[in-house]
Amino acid sequence: MSIDANAFRERLESERERLARARQAVNHTESLLEETGDLAIGAGDHLADSASETFMRELDGGLDENAEHVLAEIDAALGRIEDGTFGTCTVCGRPIGEERLEAVPYATLCIDDQRALERA
Repeated sequence: MSIDANAFRERLESERERLARARQAVNHTESLLEETGDLAIGAGDHLADSASETFMRELDGGLDENAEHVLAEIDAALGRIEDGTFGTCTVCGRPIGEERLEAVPYATLCIDDQRALERA
């Protein structure tokens, strides 16, 4: 199987840039009180407003954490492209199917080994 490593490199780098921008969008540099002013936090404000703002802040934190994880996977995939191991299963050494790489370009396991891992 011949994988177009350059095409995957471009796709991974593009996804890396998109995720970096998304992380910036959810990165909060101010406290919740500073961001919302007196609209949601403070004496006499509605508890539901405060809860909504807190929930959104926590959701942003989860999105940031997930993006950080995927960025690490992308960086590792780019490293595999550089060292010539991209598209090779890290468990069995067989090629990872191109369809799988299209779906998950930073995959490290062939579909059979991924399924075995999920069953375990």
